[in-house]
Amino acid sequence: MSGERRTRVLDAIVRDYVSTREPVGSRSLVERHQLGVSPATIRNDMAVLEEAGLIQQPHTSAGRIPTDHGYRSFVDSLHDIKPLSVPERRAIERLLEGAMDFDEVVARAVRLLANITHQVAVVQYPSLKKVSLRHIELITAGERHIILVIITEAGRVEQRTLMTSSPVKSEDVDELAKVLNNESVGKPGTDLDLSTNVVEAAPAHMRELAQTVCDVISGILLAEGEDRIVMAGTANLSRHSVDFAKTISPVLEALEEHVILLRLLTRMREGVSVSIGEENKHEGLTEASVVSSTYGVSDRSVARVGVVGPTRMDYPGTMAAVYAVAEYLSDILTGR
Repeated sequence: MSGERRTRVLDAIVRDYVSTREPVGSRSLVERHQLGVSPATIRNDMAVLEEAGLIQQPHTSAGRIPTDHGYRSFVDSLHDIKPLSVPERRAIERLLEGAMDFDEVVARAVRLLANITHQVAVVQYPSLKKVSLRHIELITAGERHIILVIITEAGRVEQRTLMTSSPVKSEDVDELAKVLNNESVGKPGTDLDLSTNVVEAAPAHMRELAQTVCDVISGILLAEGEDRIVMAGTANLSRHSVDFAKTISPVLEALEEHVILLRLLTRMREGVSVSIGEENKHEGLTEASVVSSTYGVSDRSVARVGVVGPTRMDYPGTMAAVYAVAEYLSDILTGR
């Protein structure tokens, strides 16, 4: 029983401290929560929690605040992610469904998540290693010009105009497009060997053009395959400056280095995952927490969406918001 009560005491301390930003004392716990015991018993429980490294006393006359280990224990005790309210879900749905392409979906999603959580929001673009091609189109535009259109599984659309060294027939271009789609659709970019398969399959008089098209496609896929993220809400950190022991500068500097965030996101577990304080393995983020979730296509994860903020964070609410946005991104990519 005492173990269960101490878990409830830790839960109450975390929630009260996140809500008030004030160290939590035993008397206030008894007044605010139905713990069913005296302040003296709560003080004993707090002493045990402090000895276990789950809470700490910021100064001699104060109550207690959670440590990184305390936040971790609290997060691990959350068995279910609470759903967002109906108005919040409708707001997300309306905003994201109005987007014209995936770039706009990402831009809207990251701004929305920053507004919901009042933290820094990040959306990672789908990795080329995990995203397949959906369609390739070749359109003749005059005797010596061809428009190349590539659509990826994640909804990215790339377009290039090519100039040929000699006139081409539209039926030859159509045949080349069929060969390209047969060799590429449904395959991740890293599995493609277009130059070998497509050029060999093309008629002799079309091989020079086939090689040119394959080279351009490879260049497009290589550029799209570069890991990148979109970020919004950096100014929200200024609202939480008092939650950082020194300054927010180390966090801001870490956020500027996108490779740091990408490395951290890559290490996080599938689904909703939380990395707290020292777990982030980067000096600039030791006073920050990262909440992220995977999103994907057809139940296959391709990238992550997340939030960065101080360790004094509303973890249940943040996890719910991140999960909801990830689900909507997945629905949009899958066409549900």
